[in-house]
Parts: sequence; C-alpha cells; structure tokens
Amino acid sequence: MNKILIIDDDTKLTSLLEEFLSSHKFTTKIINAPINVIDTINKFKPDLIILDITLPEIDGFQVLRQIREEHETPVIMLTARGEISDRVVGLDLGADDYMPKPFEPRELLARIHSILRRVKEPASMVDILEFDGLMIDKMKQEVYLDKKLIHLSTTEFEALVLIADHAGESLDREFLVENLRGIQWQSFDRSIDVLVSRLRNKLGETPENTRFIKTVHGVGYIFIATRLNHNK
Repeated sequence: MNKILIIDDDTKLTSLLEEFLSSHKFTTKIINAPINVIDTINKFKPDLIILDITLPEIDGFQVLRQIREEHETPVIMLTARGEISDRVVGLDLGADDYMPKPFEPRELLARIHSILRRVKEPASMVDILEFDGLMIDKMKQEVYLDKKLIHLSTTEFEALVLIADHAGESLDREFLVENLRGIQWQSFDRSIDVLVSRLRNKLGETPENTRFIKTVHGVGYIFIATRLNHNK
C-alpha cells in the first residue's frame, strides 16, 4: 500500500484528503505544522508528498528546499494563490507537480497515480544510456556525472531521459510539453525553461560550458553529447 504524507495547515482539507485517499487504498499521514518534517519523512518513508505553499512559520518553498536536501520523494505542491510564478518557483526547487486550490480530488488522485507509475513502473526503464561523461540508468533511475551520482527529482529525471533519448534532435517546447507527464505544462509560460535550466545546472553546465543540453534559440533544446552505447 502506497504511503502519502500531507503537509497542510488546513485541517478541514487534510481530513477530507485523508478520508478520500484512504478510500483509494493509500496510507496517509498528516502534518498541519511544518515541524520536524525531515524526521517524519525518515520514519514514515512516504512514496509521495502533498505540500501546501502557505504554511505557518515557514512557507512550503522552504519546506521543499529542506526535503530536496535529503530526499528525492515526489512532491505535489498546492497553492491557493493561483500564480504561475508559484509553479515556476516550486519547479525550480524540485517539485514534481502543482495544483491550485480549490481542486477536484479525482484530478489529484489521477496525478498521484501518474507520478507513482513513472516512479515504479520498470516497463519503460529497460536500458542504460551512456554518453561521454554521463550515464543514465533508467531501471534504477540513477544518473552519474563523471562517475559521480547526482540527485534529480522525478520530473528532472524524466526530462533528461526524454531529451537524451532524442540525442542530436532539436526538440521544441511543444514536444516537451506533450511528452512530459505530471505537471500540467503550458507552452506559453516558463515552466519548461525553468526545468531545463535546473537540469543543466545539476549537470554542471553554464552558458559558457555546454556539454549535454544546448539551447536552440527560437526552437527549444538539443542533446549534443556523444552516445557511447545503444543498449545495455
């Protein structure tokens, strides 16, 4: 049974979510105040975290930053403010999805299932992609940069695999929007660019030093590293 940690100070909402998710065979745990979040994660070991942006004492962005320092657990962020900038900031910090309040519980459930499928389904994780200086293990969802393990969020990993699978091809933003599941991407906002920027940063890239993902101005991106193997 999958476990979901809900971090939200709205006790009415968390009670409803707990009841709804329990009825769909999830084990849930509620945190109404963001105190000792990391300790709770270490003990509860959730498969997914639902995190509200507006929290007492510290906001959800700060909590997400703490989580990403130690864990790669998928995170869906909630906000009542409905601002695109919230989604951009959350994505930049490593969120996997985003939902504005109020929301339809069944839509949240669909997104939870979508994220958990791509985290746990081995069907699409069948080989290893190896490039000069970069190794992507799809089965283990691990990425090694110059033989050192780097930590990517679920969405960052999926974006890297998508772009690397099309090495040498110019991929436009619409293609990325259509093929990245999870976050409800919009081609007209900066979500995709923020995601790729964060990914490039984790790959050690700067505007002056591009080893893997190059910007194709007016189009999108292209993976430029040399493939060392085709299947493994």
